[in-house]
Amino acid sequence: MISFKFGIALLLFTFFVWEQRKLIEILKSPVTDGPHETPQILKKGVPFISVEAIVNNKIDFNRKRGYISFSYNAQCNKKYRPQKKDVLLVKSGSTVGKVAVVETNTIFNIWSPLAALRVTNSNDPYFLYYLLQTNTLQRQIINKSKGGTQPNLSMRILEQFKIFLPQNYLNQQKIEQLLRTLDKCISLQQRKVKMLVLLKKEISNYYFSPSYLSRSCKENSFKEIFTVVTDYVANGSFKSLRENVKTNTKQGYAYMIRLQDASNNWKGPWLYTDKSGYNFLKKSKIYPGDIVMSNVGSVGKIIRIPKLSKPMTLAPNAILLRSTKYDNDFLYELLKSDYGKNKIKRMTTPGVQNKINKTDFKKIKVHLPNSQEQKRISCLLTNMNILIHEVKSNISQKQKLKQFLLQNMFI
Repeated sequence: MISFKFGIALLLFTFFVWEQRKLIEILKSPVTDGPHETPQILKKGVPFISVEAIVNNKIDFNRKRGYISFSYNAQCNKKYRPQKKDVLLVKSGSTVGKVAVVETNTIFNIWSPLAALRVTNSNDPYFLYYLLQTNTLQRQIINKSKGGTQPNLSMRILEQFKIFLPQNYLNQQKIEQLLRTLDKCISLQQRKVKMLVLLKKEISNYYFSPSYLSRSCKENSFKEIFTVVTDYVANGSFKSLRENVKTNTKQGYAYMIRLQDASNNWKGPWLYTDKSGYNFLKKSKIYPGDIVMSNVGSVGKIIRIPKLSKPMTLAPNAILLRSTKYDNDFLYELLKSDYGKNKIKRMTTPGVQNKINKTDFKKIKVHLPNSQEQKRISCLLTNMNILIHEVKSNISQKQKLKQFLLQNMFI
């Protein structure tokens, strides 16, 4: 939902006087780029960046190509010398259309896949920065960069792009200041998430350290801890599974849960099976709150199952874990901790694809505190998870608001 403040601002912006221009008409000079030959990359010198340094519409100098010599940089400066408030646009490669503003006076230079745009004094560089992010301009960039072995946008074609902007410089500033305020809010929230994740990591490392757990904590094997340790193949032979379990990616009675479903934020695409297949897989039915662990490839990757709209059963290459004796929230955090990961890693069989079978998993021994302590630890870490999720949701809402404004504040 759009806040009242942003709604009023959007209404006011519709009364601005807009005009159509060609992009070149608001630039001090033609669009340019960096050297087209591959320079010698050094360990010291002038920072040298290319497309991989444009991340989340900002310049990340930690992703620089390396350094070029001061003498080579002087040659590059004859063509282009970066200045604060220049707008950089990725004009070649898979990330074509990504944009950033130079926000530093530090000396650096760019390679040819980046285009540099410098607006006149009567135009706002941040307005152009946001304008280039709108769907209208992004579609032009992508469409005009097609045709070769990889996307490549001609600088001369870019200069001829038709754009709409407020005639009044102050009105350009009002629009970009509103969007920059929103960007700053998003950045602050993203920083908060990083801090909360680090804090949770420190808390987890403390409570799941051998020194803490070994103090008056009982050692148990996973066989004793988990009531259920099962997988897809526990339901029958490969032949019977092929004959009785039919899967598809369009629609079905039940979800076949994979680790990638969590990575996709439980929004699909899904793998389905029919009711007959679901009933056949009775030994690996999944319920909300269950723990699922990858046992092939990314061994030890842990997910927690939410409540979904269909019945659930386990797909191959994962182990289903459930305990009726111990706190499952605690066990989930234990398995995700460095302590748990190291225990699993020691029992993993290396190869082309790392593996751990159910038998070896059950042999793993860990120290468990008493039930009251388990509850206390799991409650603390669960509350941290909830707080992190709330901040991430807040970021997502602000990002959606920004996208709405980008597409509705510009004619």
